[in-house]
Amino acid sequence: MTIDRSTKLGRRRTATRPRTIVLLAVAITTATACGTPVGITRVDPDTAHRMLTASVLSTDELSTPTRNVLYRRGIYEAYTHEPGPTIASLHRALATGSAGRDDICALAELSFQHAQRTRDRSYYLAAAIYAYAFLFPGPNHTTPDVLDPRLRLAADLYNRGLAEGFIGADSFEVRPREGIYPLPFGTLTVRFDAEQLRWGRRRLDHFVPVADLAVTGMKTRYRWPGVGAPLVAGTEPLAGEEVSDFVEPWAKVPVTLLLTIPDPRRQLESTQVEGTLQLDAALEPKTVTIDGREVPLEIESTASLAYTLAEAPVWQQEIRGFLQKVGVTDSKAYLAALQPYTAGRVPVVLVHGTASSAGRWAEMLNELENDPRIHSRYQFWLFTYDTGNPIAYSSMLFRQALTDALQRLDPDGRDPELRRMVLIGHSQGGLLAKMAVIDSGEVLWDTVSKQPLTKLTLTRPSSELLHRMMFVQPLPFVRRVIFLATPQHGSYLAGGWLANQVARFVTLPTSLVHLSADLLTANKDALVLASSGQLPTSIDSMNPTRPFIRALASIPVSPGVATHSIIAVEKEGPPDRENDGVVAYTSAHVDGVESEYVVHSGHSCQGNPSTIEEVRRILLVHAVAN
Repeated sequence: MTIDRSTKLGRRRTATRPRTIVLLAVAITTATACGTPVGITRVDPDTAHRMLTASVLSTDELSTPTRNVLYRRGIYEAYTHEPGPTIASLHRALATGSAGRDDICALAELSFQHAQRTRDRSYYLAAAIYAYAFLFPGPNHTTPDVLDPRLRLAADLYNRGLAEGFIGADSFEVRPREGIYPLPFGTLTVRFDAEQLRWGRRRLDHFVPVADLAVTGMKTRYRWPGVGAPLVAGTEPLAGEEVSDFVEPWAKVPVTLLLTIPDPRRQLESTQVEGTLQLDAALEPKTVTIDGREVPLEIESTASLAYTLAEAPVWQQEIRGFLQKVGVTDSKAYLAALQPYTAGRVPVVLVHGTASSAGRWAEMLNELENDPRIHSRYQFWLFTYDTGNPIAYSSMLFRQALTDALQRLDPDGRDPELRRMVLIGHSQGGLLAKMAVIDSGEVLWDTVSKQPLTKLTLTRPSSELLHRMMFVQPLPFVRRVIFLATPQHGSYLAGGWLANQVARFVTLPTSLVHLSADLLTANKDALVLASSGQLPTSIDSMNPTRPFIRALASIPVSPGVATHSIIAVEKEGPPDRENDGVVAYTSAHVDGVESEYVVHSGHSCQGNPSTIEEVRRILLVHAVAN
């Protein structure tokens, strides 16, 4: 039989074709590791959330909505290789009416990212303008839904873009001023009234963006969210103006910079954009009206406070103010305010303790100033003094500073709230506060001399100084005192060997050196002084075995003054057996106070949350008290 070989071969090829296809498919599948074009990978919820909320402000990666716009318009790869021209093409689409709200928000983020990478400040301003147009598009345009996550992103892009756009070329400071500024697609004409730089009798200057500041040393950071670039500004007195509100030169002011752009969607259709720059010293939450809506301004109060205290000379005061130099001019005790006097608000005066400074009140100030209930009713003042000086001398300076402040701020007595003052004293500062609200009679003088003051042989300046120090009358404008860890009956550490050695290095200011010499020259036999034969330092005065602290403890607070004790103890257990490492409970405890609160803390309890909450409670009580 004859066999057709060609037919057999044809059948054989036909039979092997399916097998070849299968083998090829297996090879391809193996090479791609069984992958598919679309898939999912399980991640933890935190990672998923970060992926959904990431933006150029947090990761330098574009947000999901902006990437969506790039993909949808087919320009993702173009932006990757040529970001500037791609942004320009998207802007042209907006100018010709073929782009919408999604594109505007994307333009804000794309411009900000390009500015970050190129440091071209015109793109920062463009980012701010696009973001403003997304938030406040103007007439006949729909505003974003309140739950749109891009709302906060746009506000932050606006705030950051505004601050970066107005930073000077040769510094890191923002320079608010009118002028014509370049944009990637044209120009921005800015109107600005320089009178806005006026702050009371001072001029605002040296504006620093809060975004550039990392706050350290504070456990909480408060931000009042809104629109506007939050800044921190310095101040300087206006030429020819006499400033008498005792705001220190190192005080910083929270300021908000705002650029308003009428009908921004319409203006973006041209190459010329116009806007008005506003500057607001935002000492408390405020709103502005934009497109008929009340919009809050953004404020970073904690950063401003931290910047103030970081720049202040208070930290050097802690040791230098304890160990003074003999023969130098007297170091000034002074009252400092962080803001100008505001009529109708009760002053709360904070007095620090030994070898400490006003900076130690930072945590408490940060918490209380950011409580609207407190901020709207009170203004905070800080008293700084040389803590090695005799307590009687420091308290004299304190009383005089308060009296002078009222005379300067309200000489006609028109502000009754100034005369409802609250004093808060920590440690030795509590003793100064007590001496502002007592009638000492002869009690304190008897710890100095066996003879009446008029019987001593003294120069007139020495006699007058002694009288002001030792014969104390209550200040009529102080209505409440809060004692924090105050050694009412002395500190056991002040009577120890180490404290006595330290006290040997404490030297007195010139006026007290002269007074000491005057007393000892002709009155030695009449004096009741320490064995060293010189005026006592603050350490001597707080020694529980010394006459001064015993005498002060025996004098009651003037009727009509409410008092409170906050006492720190380090350990659990019966408080009367404990101490805070410096002051024992039994020393800090006094009868007759309206409230006593025990907090578990070391001696420096000003920043303890429980301490702050108790102070807050007391101030809220005082706010409504008669």
